Amino acid sequence: MGRFLLRRLAACLTLVWLVLTGTFFLLHLAPGGPGGALEDPRIPSEQRLRLRELWGLDRPLAVQYGLFLTAAARGEWGHSFQHHRPVAAVVAGALPPTLLLAGAALAIEWTLGLALGVAAARRPGGALDQTLRILSLVLYSLPTFWLGLMAVLLFSFHWPLFPPSHLASVGAEALPPLPRLADLAWHLALPALAVGLPSAAALARFVRGSLVETLGQEFVLAARARGLSGRRVLFGHALRASLAPLSQLFGLSLAFLLSGTLAVEVVFAWPGIGRVTFDALTARDYPVVLATTALSATMVVLGSLAADLLLAWADPRVRRA
Repeated sequence: MGRFLLRRLAACLTLVWLVLTGTFFLLHLAPGGPGGALEDPRIPSEQRLRLRELWGLDRPLAVQYGLFLTAAARGEWGHSFQHHRPVAAVVAGALPPTLLLAGAALAIEWTLGLALGVAAARRPGGALDQTLRILSLVLYSLPTFWLGLMAVLLFSFHWPLFPPSHLASVGAEALPPLPRLADLAWHLALPALAVGLPSAAALARFVRGSLVETLGQEFVLAARARGLSGRRVLFGHALRASLAPLSQLFGLSLAFLLSGTLAVEVVFAWPGIGRVTFDALTARDYPVVLATTALSATMVVLGSLAADLLLAWADPRVRRA
């Protein structure tokens, strides 16, 4: 297991390095400059040269890349061109809202996904199974940003039940703890559903397929032959046997939710990593884009590693292999 972990960690570091290298060169080789300041004719040429020198853009690209890798290895990401403060502070301020959104979406995904998948697997081919399969396919096929826009249109403007954007209402900081928490949940509902529903649809199809396959195996048939109830066979034997691939899927879905909320955060003006990344991309804020890319890539590879470890923990055959 120790050698396995070392190999996987080395592969994770290599993957993150490749992602950062590709992002670095794509950002610097694309036309344009940070915030358009280096191409704005209204800014005197002397000041533009001073900005290039201040941001280190006057050096050869290979030198910039070497300095970037050296600083990144020390955990230093520089200063934001747009926010004029350390990148670490910008990312640290945006991380808690993204974790909150991802956690709420993860709860929706696994609660609905497991419930719908088990309900569909109990009577394969029935009316409920067919309805859930069609509904899950439709939800999974919808783009996340479109689902978010439709949620805002329907539930914020047509039926004003939820706020259309932001993390809290104006003046929510002065509220007592319980009303402030209720206000946060009120703002969190639509973006969490926009992220969690498509993932729940995909999980429901996976759970349904895994359970239908497991219910046809010999140990399940033997449990039925011993006179066990259908509920006990389903939850005590079939679902338990399906936990190994589901545990692996949990690690992957967690990483995806942490790194894949960009579109929803932009639609709902949610002040998280996705919104910060979008603003940095439009402003060509190189340090912030590289830092958020490194964070997203790290979350994905760690999620994949956690999924493999969960699978090895749940299935002794994987550990022996």
